[in-house]
Parts: sequence; C-alpha cells; structure tokens
Amino acid sequence: MGNSFFWYSFCNTEGMKMILITLLLATLVGSVLCAPANNGIDRTTVSSLDLERFMGRWYEIARYDHPFERHLEAVETDYRMLPNGKIEVINRGIDERTGKEKVARGKARTTDIPGRLKVSFFWFFYSDYNVLALAEDYSWALIGGRSAKYLWILSRTPRLSAATTRRILLLAEEKGYATSPLLFIDQPERAVNQATEQAMPSAST
Repeated sequence: MGNSFFWYSFCNTEGMKMILITLLLATLVGSVLCAPANNGIDRTTVSSLDLERFMGRWYEIARYDHPFERHLEAVETDYRMLPNGKIEVINRGIDERTGKEKVARGKARTTDIPGRLKVSFFWFFYSDYNVLALAEDYSWALIGGRSAKYLWILSRTPRLSAATTRRILLLAEEKGYATSPLLFIDQPERAVNQATEQAMPSAST
C-alpha cells in the first residue's frame, strides 16, 4: 500500500508530468524524423557540395505543407559555418495570421554522403537534408528529406524566373515527387529590394 501510494503521488507531481510530456514529444518528433523512406522517390543527392558556397541566405520559393512551417510566409534561412565545424541554421518567417515573425534556431552537420546534411531544430533529433539538385552558380537548390513528405525549392533571390521554376519542377518530378501540392511562398517587396541592393556593386571611391 505504501509503495503504491508513493508511486501515485510521484506520478502526479508537476515535475513528473513535465517529464512524461517531454518524453511523449520526443517520441513523436523521433517518429517523424526517423520515418522510413518511401518507395518511388529518388533521393540521390548532388555528387559534390561546396559548403562554403552553400552558406549564407536562402529564400524559400516553394515547399510541401508541414506543421513546422504552417502559416509562414516570407520564409528565409541563413546558414553559417561555425569554428567547430558545425553549421548554424536560422530559419525565420512571418505568421500570416498574426503578422509576427517566428524564428527557429537549429544546427547541421555533414555526413559521409556528398550533398546530404543532418539538421536538427530539437534536442538531439537530426533529420536528413538532401540537396537533390543545385544550380552551377548556387543560385537555387532543390531540397528533400528522408520522408517524401518534405520538399523545398530555395533561391538566393526572393523570386525565380518562370523558366527556372519550370526546370526545377521538372527535376523534382523526375525524382518521383508530385509538384502540384507545393505551396509557393509569398516573398514581400521588402525582401526583393533588399536582395537587389545586396547584389549591386558598391560605388568606387
């Protein structure tokens, strides 16, 4: 009776409740990030990836809908190489419902497979970040995950030409992805103007 009462009391403490909630969340996130690969999708990554050139800001042009970025517009991600060899990842976007900015900070590390990184935004749970296609000048990238539920089109500029977009969509379809579910992300004029200013050469003095 004493032991039963002890465990009943312990399990009903706020601390234990938080532990159980944390374990539940960890299990759910782990099940998402470690979901088995789906058949019919070619996840072959680019044969080589120059990490230094890949660093910097990328604008989200399109993505599959998923809970982590739901309702976000004007999404952009910054990658920065750290002295310890890890990669800092900062993802930000505007919640279309409230107009407020949301920021997620994560980390990434390289793998033995060229074009594949491991990215984490939560504790020690890492997910595959596959660079499926990449412009020769690193101006755009097609990114997938281990699950076929994730797909992104990224660009160094807030907008891509129609011709370039069609080319990327064709590449995604050739790899087995359906492109009709892609959500095309609104990038505000502010981002367009900022990117234009950054690309302009500085005046000589």
